[in-house]
Amino acid sequence: MTRRADLTSARLPRGFADRGQTELAATRAMTDKIRETYELWGFEALETPFFEYTDALGKFLPDQDRPNAGVFSLKDDDDQWMSLRYDLTAPLARHVAENFQKLAKPYRSYRFGPVFRNEKPGPGRFRQFLQFDADIVGAASVSADAEMCMMMADTLDALGLRGKYVIKVNNRKILDGVMEAIGLGGEENAGRRLTVLRAIDKLDRLGAEGVRALLGQGRKDDSGDFTKGAGLTPDSIDTVLSFLLVQSGALTPLQDVTNMAPAQRSEGDVMTFKTPEGSPSYFVESNQGIVDSLRVLFADNPTSREGIDELAQIAALAEASGYKRDRVRLDPSVVRGLEYYTGPVFEAELTFTVHDDEGRPIQFGSVGGGGRYDGLVGRFMAEDVPATGFSIGVSRLQAALRALKGEEEKATGPVVVLVLDRDHIGASMAQAAKLRAGGIAAEVYLGSSGMKAQMKYADRRKSPCVVIQGSDEREKGEVTLKDLVEGAKAAAAITERAEWTESRPAQVTVPEHRLVEEVKAILARRD
Repeated sequence: MTRRADLTSARLPRGFADRGQTELAATRAMTDKIRETYELWGFEALETPFFEYTDALGKFLPDQDRPNAGVFSLKDDDDQWMSLRYDLTAPLARHVAENFQKLAKPYRSYRFGPVFRNEKPGPGRFRQFLQFDADIVGAASVSADAEMCMMMADTLDALGLRGKYVIKVNNRKILDGVMEAIGLGGEENAGRRLTVLRAIDKLDRLGAEGVRALLGQGRKDDSGDFTKGAGLTPDSIDTVLSFLLVQSGALTPLQDVTNMAPAQRSEGDVMTFKTPEGSPSYFVESNQGIVDSLRVLFADNPTSREGIDELAQIAALAEASGYKRDRVRLDPSVVRGLEYYTGPVFEAELTFTVHDDEGRPIQFGSVGGGGRYDGLVGRFMAEDVPATGFSIGVSRLQAALRALKGEEEKATGPVVVLVLDRDHIGASMAQAAKLRAGGIAAEVYLGSSGMKAQMKYADRRKSPCVVIQGSDEREKGEVTLKDLVEGAKAAAAITERAEWTESRPAQVTVPEHRLVEEVKAILARRD
């Protein structure tokens, strides 16, 4: 056989992945449950195109130090730049602005699909991934933010994660007040502010000292790569960290709180104080306790005070609706890396631990997040339009569900009708048609191999059973059905070839008119 000299190398672009039947089936099952929950809350479906005009995506890009400012871009034939969407929120803002007069407001929508980021790929870091978003546009009240948190809790409950997650809530206005206090307010400091946000968004992964380095001169990671820091002064870094670590138990606050006795807290709130070497610190175990502590530390700033009041409202609304702190929890360490957030921000964090192949513990952490972005729709209009939303990282959540179950679910393929006599393939096609008419996925083997190879094909297709009809069965008006799952179990217990030949495990011959009924009985054993 002569090899062609002009063959193209088959290679997958870096940062992208092919997805097979098993993964796609799991994604579909999971997203169907998410969709059902969103629709129960009154959200309607919306689909936007993969491409948007680049200027419509705005300045809030996820990785501005990368080529093309974090997005994949090309020029249209009218010389306008277009980019693949990097999230599902910017396209929603454009859609709302274009159709503002037609939409019932508040406008409640959900969207599902791939997004694209021109970032450096690495383990678990892809340039294309799936998101599932829900947003409320046109509601200024923080009751909309509270609804987003509660709906996300219901969604994770529907996926079987009750007791294994927490929805963490913070408010960017508090951090904005902190930024003002350290001299980083105003549009002229937007770049440094974004650097600070990205640094503190890494608290879970890098810890307080890693964030301290990124807030200062910079940090070198394990690979030797150096990330330039925000260049804050030591005092400014302490101010930022004091905000993040309110409930860490290792906080040195900006003012003495030792005279705030636990007796002053309402019943159920717990606050414990430690004063080693005259340096007060505390640990907060309630949503109200966190609100009180933030007021002690940051309420002198009007912006922070407004954010703290909004957090208190969200916590009260969630509590009144039956969503206790084990499901919806205030947490000042939640930041979110994009600067377009203007108020409450939230993250869905999984709290269970699994182990990798070497027995090391792995905690999945955040599988989704969002927040209020009152300025994004207003980029297209004369005035700002209030909006809030939540985005689920589909692939990450799916991986967590798979790890929790301990094994990868296998998608079931179609019933395969074998063809033992090419001259009678029409009869095989008629049998497959009967199965499909009965609501059973079925296909006819269309290759040219013999029975042994056809059985191997059915196994690779993850077929639950095969239909066999040789000349003897055809003359008697019968078909033979072989349950491949039960057959594999039975065959594993048989050691002698003669015994296997005689027993023909999990195989039954039935009248052809009972084909659909008998196949359904086999499939029912899989459920």
